[in-house]
Amino acid sequence: THEELCRFIARESESVVVSVGYRLAPEHKYPAAYEDCLSATQHFLQHLQHYAVDPARVTVCGDSAGGNLAAAVSQTLAGRSDLPRLRAQILIYPGLQALDFNLPSYQQNRAVPLLFRERAAFYMLQYLNGNAIKLEEVLEGSHIPVDIKLKYRKWVSPD
Repeated sequence: THEELCRFIARESESVVVSVGYRLAPEHKYPAAYEDCLSATQHFLQHLQHYAVDPARVTVCGDSAGGNLAAAVSQTLAGRSDLPRLRAQILIYPGLQALDFNLPSYQQNRAVPLLFRERAAFYMLQYLNGNAIKLEEVLEGSHIPVDIKLKYRKWVSPD
């Protein structure tokens, strides 16, 4: 679905672009997509000389669920001393948290096409476990125990 965009980016930036065709939910539940992206990125970083890529210029990028995957891969590889360090990550409307779909950004953009608040929660559930049975609980915020909400409120709160 992104081949034309990847070709455009490669052409306009005079870069090598590697697009990972990872396994998709709901057929392939978490962590299948993450494992595919991590494996592909590690392989690429181990074989940069084959592609004539400068190890100091490697960036990961993703949009939507791919933004989540790019962030997760970046975090995983951050502490690796056996691979070149990633130069940057580019995250385009990434899905980064599923604790609270009632935060200001979700409220302000709840009816903005293309990814309505309910759709974001639905797709998150598809990605994690392949079904959306608990959609109403997720939208209400009752899917997370209070002690977990308190633990993460520093990072996930309206403030």
